Amino acid sequence: MTRLRFVVTGLQGQVVTSLIERGGAAGDIEIVAIGRPDLDLAQPDGVAAAIQATRPDLVISAAAHTAVDQAETEEDLATRINGISAGEIAKAAAKLGVPLVHVSTDYVFDGSKPAPYREDDPVAPLGAYGRSKLAGEMAIQQVTDNYAILRTAWVYSPFGKNFLKTMLRLAESRDTLSVVADQVGNPTSALDIAEGILAVGRNLISDRSAGLRGVFHMTGQGEASWAEFATEIFTASKTFNGPFAQVNPIPSSEYPTPAKRPANSRLDCSRLHDAHGVMLPQWQVSTASIVRRLLP
Repeated sequence: MTRLRFVVTGLQGQVVTSLIERGGAAGDIEIVAIGRPDLDLAQPDGVAAAIQATRPDLVISAAAHTAVDQAETEEDLATRINGISAGEIAKAAAKLGVPLVHVSTDYVFDGSKPAPYREDDPVAPLGAYGRSKLAGEMAIQQVTDNYAILRTAWVYSPFGKNFLKTMLRLAESRDTLSVVADQVGNPTSALDIAEGILAVGRNLISDRSAGLRGVFHMTGQGEASWAEFATEIFTASKTFNGPFAQVNPIPSSEYPTPAKRPANSRLDCSRLHDAHGVMLPQWQVSTASIVRRLLP
């Protein structure tokens, strides 16, 4: 059996690490992660050559500047990494004649819509991170049509830093935690994102249909506020004899951050299911699975 070579940008991110794990379990795919010093997204001029040297069947653009608050004071760097370099990755994939899967974000929207966002809804980022990721989407669309941009949201996993791991850590020393209750989204496991990317990647390689290409939304099924997400994390942890705390729901006005977050981060994922047959699991199921994995 011929194995497909999927080259993914980054070495340590949640999605990259999940792809390495899930790709390793797939007998038909070889995951090749490329990052610094071979690939430095802060130096866009060297990106194309680094990608082309890997001889991929598919390129996955997963690495990003994801420090949302920090991006407010270093927007130039965020734009180089998330915007300009995304375009350079797309150019490299186009020159090689291979498809590109690019991971994007709900932060391209302003969160004012009362319903889940569809792919063709107007974009209006609230901050530097969202602007930089939108710049990446636009750069890709200018240089190739052989791509799938996958917008996701509220990513958590057993790896790196994320909300789920933070809640478990804080519950080890606190009985009550105040958590924002007026921002709503779709909690999404990076392991589920990885499975979705592998499926989309296979489809792009085997089928040149235009309907498989373009912008798609890919999140866990179901929605929650951050407070509800935290409550579910602690419910699962308590079940497995792990740390838990009471959740005190608060408005976002009581937890100010440098970057403004969308009040509504919910994404409608029906287009992805219709085109690619991909639907991620219910977020509660994935949350329980990851909590169990993290506990002793």
